[in-house]
Amino acid sequence: MLLHEYQAKNLLKNLGVYKIPIGYYCGHIENVEAIAEQVFNESKKEEIVIKAQIHAGGRGKAGGIKKAKTVKEAIEKAKLLLGTTLVTPQTGPEGKVVRKLYIEEGVYYGDVSKIKEYYFSITLDRSTSDLVMIYSPEGGMDIEEVAEKNPEKIYKLNINSSIGITSYMIRKVLKNLGITDNNLRSEFTKFIQTIYDAYLKIDASLIEINPLIKTSDDTIYIADSKIIIDDNALFKHPDYYELRDLYEENPDEVEASNYHLNFIKLNGNVGCMVNGAGLAMATMDLIKLAGGEPANFLDVGGTANAQTVEAGFRILLRDPNVKVVFINIFGGIVRCDRVAAGIIEAYNKIKDINIPIVVRLQGTNSDLAKEMIEKSGLKINFAMKLDEAAIKINELLKNIS
Repeated sequence: MLLHEYQAKNLLKNLGVYKIPIGYYCGHIENVEAIAEQVFNESKKEEIVIKAQIHAGGRGKAGGIKKAKTVKEAIEKAKLLLGTTLVTPQTGPEGKVVRKLYIEEGVYYGDVSKIKEYYFSITLDRSTSDLVMIYSPEGGMDIEEVAEKNPEKIYKLNINSSIGITSYMIRKVLKNLGITDNNLRSEFTKFIQTIYDAYLKIDASLIEINPLIKTSDDTIYIADSKIIIDDNALFKHPDYYELRDLYEENPDEVEASNYHLNFIKLNGNVGCMVNGAGLAMATMDLIKLAGGEPANFLDVGGTANAQTVEAGFRILLRDPNVKVVFINIFGGIVRCDRVAAGIIEAYNKIKDINIPIVVRLQGTNSDLAKEMIEKSGLKINFAMKLDEAAIKINELLKNIS
């Protein structure tokens, strides 16, 4: 579960992470004046920033972060953001609507030449099945460019989670970051220790701080933060569920989760419904071999019934890019006749279906499922084998094109 910046910072602040700028969430333009005044008064800074809150990076370059030196200016800048659509390299051309703002004290003050930006993150390294710390002395908006053109400035440090962060590891990080001042070394040490502890406490899969700022007066601040919490651990943190922002998620994925379906939207032309992640991956490969592109990953799981199959069917047909639907079910835990009943029920309920459907049902009660579909009189292409399904998909795509 991805958090907004303001949610991530509040979470880190409550966990004692050092050091979070003063800032407050704002959801309505009527509240900007009071919040801006509060930030000015508490921070004693001459400048504050108004930040668009969307689940996408690149806000700064896209104009989603604006500065203000007065409350009046803050209101004007907030009006330019709230309710508008922000397009960044991570949103796609459709962009995302800005429904929330975060008003925060400015940390770029004083002698600009003395300000330094760093990059710091902790995430899971699947190659080692453990954690890895990734950091760089060249943080900020151009970190992707640094990684591409100067990869030697991106450092990785594997962490043995059974041991944790050691003093030796911290010294190595400080050396690579070029931190020599004793006071700064103490501040960075405190930051690294508390951010690692926070990572473990909240069951995160990613904590990213970019940039981590050293100000002109040698104070460090977490200028921006991104947190992803492992969905599989949310049962341990029931209070985190309220942090989920459904507006920022794909509506089809939200609907699918309500039916306990695993759905991920892709950009292809063949919608697929499968049971089991392994079969789903094989099905996506099959679609590509057949000359198509998978439009989604949809796993109905082992407890599928007519209702869940119907829900998945509706989601697939809703995608305007889908030219063919391929339903590939291996009947083990879930019976093929149960899936067939769901397909027939959905087909009869949804009017004006003009997309060809290929169904391959193999396993428990597959013969019964085939009989049910044939007797239904519906325009469904049935296949017993994968190669038969691939040939049929290829033929249908050629006819459509």
